[in-house]
Amino acid sequence: MTLGVGGSTPEQALARLQDMTAGAQPIGEAEYQARIERAQALMREQGIAALFIAAGSNLQYFTGVKWNPSERMVGAILPASGPVEYLAPAFEEGTVRDFQVVPGTINTWEEHESPYALLLRCLRRLDVTPNDGAPPQVGLCSSLPFFMFEGIRKLTSGYRFVDAGVITTACRQRKSAAEIALMQRAKDMTLEVHKAAASILHEGITTTQVAEFIRQAHRKVGAPGSIFCIVLFGPASAFPHGVKHAQTLKDGDMVLIDTGCQVHSYLSDITRSYVFGTPSERQREYWNKEKAAQQAAFEAAVLGAPCASVDAAARRSLEAAGLGPAYRLPGLPHRTGHGIGLDIHEGPYLVGGDDTPLAEGMCFSNEPMICVPGEFGIRLEDHFYMTAEGPRWFTQPSHSVDDPFGLNA
Repeated sequence: MTLGVGGSTPEQALARLQDMTAGAQPIGEAEYQARIERAQALMREQGIAALFIAAGSNLQYFTGVKWNPSERMVGAILPASGPVEYLAPAFEEGTVRDFQVVPGTINTWEEHESPYALLLRCLRRLDVTPNDGAPPQVGLCSSLPFFMFEGIRKLTSGYRFVDAGVITTACRQRKSAAEIALMQRAKDMTLEVHKAAASILHEGITTTQVAEFIRQAHRKVGAPGSIFCIVLFGPASAFPHGVKHAQTLKDGDMVLIDTGCQVHSYLSDITRSYVFGTPSERQREYWNKEKAAQQAAFEAAVLGAPCASVDAAARRSLEAAGLGPAYRLPGLPHRTGHGIGLDIHEGPYLVGGDDTPLAEGMCFSNEPMICVPGEFGIRLEDHFYMTAEGPRWFTQPSHSVDDPFGLNA
């Protein structure tokens, strides 16, 4: 029997967990102000006069305002110099003010009025004004819905609108020590939840029962719950993001569990794969190939190297083991990894074609999954961050197919 898999009831496993959030500090106003100053310096370097930062993770990153995007335009106006301002429906002014970490004027529009016209009036008041020379560049948030962009564009021809991602992504992809600390806590919490989930497995348990336990376990360690949860047994584990039907656990099944949580809005995302019962020689062989590919990717993460080189290293490992090539199955059907922070998937990406140089502060998943259609899938996903000395794991990778959590290490 795989070590750490089975042997506990849900009640026993939950009782062993405890709140792990003590001492975790949210991002403070000083760091938000530093982010704004960094963005403004980049804007001046690139000749961008102002940004409109739309509701969502970009707005939260720069101002601390947590606001879900909707059909009503909410966001922040960031000039290349000077304080940030906000734009919101008039009836939401009090709520936006309550969410503010970085103070600033809130410009409001009534339901029958145009938020696009209001944005343009604010830009002119901030001296971002069309003139006889080159039109001023205004960056619009990458996540801004197309209908909002069209609403703005139709009201003026005096601006050159550009993708604000050249600024927002450049700021967000290199994490601060405070961000890394919050992600470290979230990942530590999720790894404990993984261990607890493995311990409750028994023949006949369903994937939905395990997912519900994982939600409870995340709450027990101090998170609001699971931000997502994929639980797969047997042949269904060969589908990277799952299937629509629940499965029931049988002896010899491959188990794949992928889940995460939040700590002060920063995320974890860890996958573990192991066998319920005794691994077959074929399962053991493929599990070891997966572990080798994950390690090859980690070792290729060298400061200054392109992100694509990490993906290439994982694929070379798998191809040398007789899998692939490229995206062919059995093998790795998707990229090796993604950035993470306030969003579960954010740039840059460990994928062919992404030539972003690896730099200190970047954080990535490392998950070169092997899919064997009709049999099983194996994904070992841990995250690492780049330091001045190279990559460092947030969580230590699975130890072995027989002892995935290193209980006897």
